[in-house]
Amino acid sequence: MKTVSEILRSKAGGVFTITPETTVFAAIEQMAKKNIGSLLVMDKDKLVGIISERDYARKIVLAGKSSHDTPVREIMNQRVVVIQPGTTIEECMVLMIENATRYLPVSEDGRIIGIISMGNVVNTIISEQNIVINNLQQYIMQG
Repeated sequence: MKTVSEILRSKAGGVFTITPETTVFAAIEQMAKKNIGSLLVMDKDKLVGIISERDYARKIVLAGKSSHDTPVREIMNQRVVVIQPGTTIEECMVLMIENATRYLPVSEDGRIIGIISMGNVVNTIISEQNIVINNLQQYIMQG
């Protein structure tokens, strides 16, 4: 089973962050520009939360609030599950299901080095299963 560090090596980009004081509108605008679904909320070098498109939809749009006037700190999820580079993809899946989250920030030596999404996890699992299937098919065909 692959580890988080292997997934991070294959991902382009980097870690995208905002501050708690940033408006929700600016956060959504940044997500759209970067084509990402979440941003880590950092207060200096400290991870204090995460904001996702889902947070915007549920806590701004459905609540009738203004994204231009609402700071990220008011809607961000403060309960963030952080993983290490050596965490397996299987462990990530379990953490995501148990904590009902779609994103896991990755920390190494006390600093955030990346983020893993549910999409990354699912794509990796499917890829690994395809390799196993192909190997089994070759084994069967060779008699």
